[in-house]
Amino acid sequence: MSGLDVGLQAHLAGGHTTLCHCWAVTRADGVVMGFTDHDGALGFEGIAFRADTGLSALALQQTTGLSVDNTEAMGALSDAAISEVDIEAGRYDGAEVRAWLVNWQDVSQRQLLFRGRIGEMRRHGGAFEAELRGLTDVLNQPEGRVYQKPCGAVLGDRACGFDLGTPDYTVEAVLSLVEERRVFRFAGLDQVESGWFRFGSLTMLDGAAEGLSGPVKRDRIEGGERVVELWHPLRAGVAVGDVARLVAGCDKRAETCRFKFSNFLNFQGFPDIPGDDWSYTDPSRAGRLDGGSRR
Repeated sequence: MSGLDVGLQAHLAGGHTTLCHCWAVTRADGVVMGFTDHDGALGFEGIAFRADTGLSALALQQTTGLSVDNTEAMGALSDAAISEVDIEAGRYDGAEVRAWLVNWQDVSQRQLLFRGRIGEMRRHGGAFEAELRGLTDVLNQPEGRVYQKPCGAVLGDRACGFDLGTPDYTVEAVLSLVEERRVFRFAGLDQVESGWFRFGSLTMLDGAAEGLSGPVKRDRIEGGERVVELWHPLRAGVAVGDVARLVAGCDKRAETCRFKFSNFLNFQGFPDIPGDDWSYTDPSRAGRLDGGSRR
């Protein structure tokens, strides 16, 4: 094993070992949870590794080159550890996972075996299975710039450069009514025109759905209230009185960038690129073919 901890190596060479596995899960919302298959709690790197969660892991497949390391974690669902509600809400989607081989009598003797992220999660019979994908999995994602008419940047990112803190482009409001966790109504939120938040995002700032967000499908003003509809329902309960953050939407068109955001200098699309019809144009059948105007 390359780069094996010296203390752990000496422990393994002794023949009589006291080894266990530890896992740390770091969610996108910053929550860090520790688990171990030892029969007692352990702690290192400021993380408490709990032994009462029933979590275990299948054999870790490690490879050389650019192949993706992978394994699976299995465990029982419980309110005190990993709950079905949090899995359903997507709070573990893409969470970072680290796994160590640890001498439980001296936790300073440990070796990091795996680092990656949670992929697919499955639930059945009061338990869960989580697919763990290694760091090289990100190399399977397409990268690079595409030559297209729409803008390729994400509103507010480095390429876009627009400050989302600009007044009226990001607002916080209290829910006055919610339907099926997908349609949200806000009273008095009429300082911007109808459709302002279309293609934008809604993020819950408190309540059971705190931290969850979704893209906006429709935005309209109806009966003195602002009605915001998402493409998909949020994956946790939302109640009247919860606070949400709304971010203005961008449809990636050059006109929107210029007139709505006054940010055309940072437009990352190619509005004058010829379309597919231009490349399929038939040759002229006119008798005059001297390179002049086709009209």
